[in-house]
Amino acid sequence: MKTSKYKVAIVGASGFTGSELTRLLAGHPDIEIAHITSESHAGKAFSELHPQFFQIVDLPLEKATVIDDAELDVIFLALPHGVSMDFVKRWKNKNAKIIDLSGDFRLSSPKIYESWYGKDHTFEEGFGSAVYGLPELKAEEVKESNLIANPGCYPTASILSVAPLFAADLIEEGSLIIDAKSGLTGAGIKASATTHFSNVNDNFKAYGVGVHRHTVEIEEQLSNLSGGKVRVQFTPHLIPADRGILVTAYAKPRQEMDSHKLVEIYQDFYRDKPFVRVRKNVPSIKDVRGSHYCDVFPFWDKRTERIISIAVIDNLLKGAASEAVHNMNLMLGLNEQSGLNQIPLRP
Repeated sequence: MKTSKYKVAIVGASGFTGSELTRLLAGHPDIEIAHITSESHAGKAFSELHPQFFQIVDLPLEKATVIDDAELDVIFLALPHGVSMDFVKRWKNKNAKIIDLSGDFRLSSPKIYESWYGKDHTFEEGFGSAVYGLPELKAEEVKESNLIANPGCYPTASILSVAPLFAADLIEEGSLIIDAKSGLTGAGIKASATTHFSNVNDNFKAYGVGVHRHTVEIEEQLSNLSGGKVRVQFTPHLIPADRGILVTAYAKPRQEMDSHKLVEIYQDFYRDKPFVRVRKNVPSIKDVRGSHYCDVFPFWDKRTERIISIAVIDNLLKGAASEAVHNMNLMLGLNEQSGLNQIPLRP
């Protein structure tokens, strides 16, 4: 471990994820933010774009070309899908670890990526080295990796809601249904007709029914866990809240189940995972807001003989920025909890 601080860069800092990454890294005891980039706002102070950082992080925003010759330990890519891949290709030979928060390397192959994202992939080589960065499942692989595909926010909550069940191959094939609800920030910082206040306020809607791109990400990771092919019925919804995701998963077990056994399965699986809390009561998104925690509540419905598992996360943190910091800690050999012990904000 270094005695001096590790130098990092955040590429694409104009959005919510870049802002949250900066907030976490600015308070991290082992990290120095060396560069923050934005192509459209270069020359401005970061705090001019995100005024909550005034007199805290006033670094100038720079063009991404500054990274070409910079001496860095970690590069965070907070960029849109279809854009990150070009920067990973560009910096593949730099002596820096890359954590990509887009979906460009989350899936198992370029062909599957192209079929779900509708884009050609320009750096197929990256699939051979990228590790899916869900620390609760992949910590050892993350430690050895130089390229992390940071999971999506919906998949993070969805996978963690049922991972103990699929790791033990306990779920009846084809029975998994995931109903997921997200706050508005999951759609990114750019406004659209869908995210307009008058459309979101006092409203509640499903979208991407049957075709949402996070479906295959969930299926692939649960298939890896169980050793068999998993198919999920996944439906996302938009709720009138700033941030947070609540997932309700339903599944039929292959064997006899009861409440005690179910809770024991979850507690055993997450026993050494400090950021997953197995709850005794139904959690809400405000129980984790502003934190890196995922709260999970497993419930055995004796009447229907189904498992119901509810999971909540902050989509900008556990579903994006703090997950990236968790991965960074593992990659650098730091304490995995370093810089991530924020207590949830409630109310």
